[in-house]
Amino acid sequence: MLELSEKTNLLEQKSYRYSLQDVAEPNLYRDLYSYDEVPKVSFNHRRVPMGMPEEIWITDTTFRDGQQSVEPYTVKQIVDLYSLMHRLGGPFGIIRQTEFFVYSKKDREAIERCQELGYKFPEITTWIRATKNDFQLVKELGIPETGILVSCSDYHIFNKLHLTRKEALDQYLQTVDMAFEAGIVPRCHLEDITRADFYGFVVPFVNELMKMSQDAGIPVKIRACDTMGYGVPYTEVALPRSVAGIVYGLQHYSDVPSEYLEWHGHNDFYKAVANASTAWMYGACAVNCTLLGIGERTGNVPLEAMVMEYASLRGTLDGMDPSVITEIGDYYRNEIGYQIPPMTPYVGRYFNMTRAGIHADGLMKDEEIYNIFNTGKILNKKPSVLIGKSSGLAGIAYWINNNYNLPEDELLDKHDPLVTSLKEWIDSEYEGGRVATLSVSELEEQIEKLSNGKYQRM
Repeated sequence: MLELSEKTNLLEQKSYRYSLQDVAEPNLYRDLYSYDEVPKVSFNHRRVPMGMPEEIWITDTTFRDGQQSVEPYTVKQIVDLYSLMHRLGGPFGIIRQTEFFVYSKKDREAIERCQELGYKFPEITTWIRATKNDFQLVKELGIPETGILVSCSDYHIFNKLHLTRKEALDQYLQTVDMAFEAGIVPRCHLEDITRADFYGFVVPFVNELMKMSQDAGIPVKIRACDTMGYGVPYTEVALPRSVAGIVYGLQHYSDVPSEYLEWHGHNDFYKAVANASTAWMYGACAVNCTLLGIGERTGNVPLEAMVMEYASLRGTLDGMDPSVITEIGDYYRNEIGYQIPPMTPYVGRYFNMTRAGIHADGLMKDEEIYNIFNTGKILNKKPSVLIGKSSGLAGIAYWINNNYNLPEDELLDKHDPLVTSLKEWIDSEYEGGRVATLSVSELEEQIEKLSNGKYQRM
């Protein structure tokens, strides 16, 4: 049968519908995942069309997936981070949703405190166990949507749940039916989709979900979960590892609308951000993230990274305020006590800091030479230099100018007597056997002495 596609405006064949393949033995894709070797990437040279939706957005799982990997946040910390996320996302809700646990008294208090703020975005959603009591609890909290775990690879179905594919499918559909009965929008988390039999289980299962959704008159959302970070963004990659193939297949063979399709990735193979961007470009409206990428093992997709990806792909921030990213980094360091790796993009202490004297000389002449963009304007974080053994006169001058916020007409150059005197003192420190970098307080103390009190310690 031919149907006119609303997405491509072309006649497309819609006659074939994939049915469940209820196999006797699990398909573990041992040719790709031998376990004793690095996972392999297989190509089949089939291309799927790129089709970014008209509107894309970010969703968050900091208070669910992210919170499983750090000391549990206090209620105050959750409320503060939620407020920062609201400010970062801007008035148009580019950061569209965030999800919470509901199990403990503290979980529910945090939800209620965030609800009291009255923010439209990020919309509060939950993640629950598949029980009637949990669905009722979500309903009582006035939350319209919840996530439900529906593991879809044979690793999980056979080896963890000890079910057949048919038994798993039936169990999952019963769970979704409970959500519909409670009037809750189910968001089905297809765990481990990059090791799942896509046409033998995933597509037939999602087809059933979409049919149930149509009958119930309630949407069902599909979160494609790259639980182990096996997804790859390259074109012409074979399933189950192809991000583009998964997104295209869910749209084309299961009729999942873009606005109900979400990508959730992990960073085990350093591909989390690239995979999330690929999901956007091939048809998913939403990518699921955590603040600073904090999550299981190597972490989730960093939310701040996707803010920058959004701006790169769209050419605009659409009202998002990226300077809040710096505030979020400071909050994690100062209020939560989380140690952010110093070279982490956007939030690490050293991300726009240079140690090399030749780079500092370039920064003094034109900061655009060695800075990725105007970090002072965009992130409220000016580029800086680190004073140590390899710092030259230019780096020292740059550091003094920045540290004391000197006006344009008072800026020091690398030939200033204070700069050369400080350089001599620094060199003597390292000639005496020092190996560590110099602290701000040490530098300020020496500058105060060398300048006869002109530059006071900050």
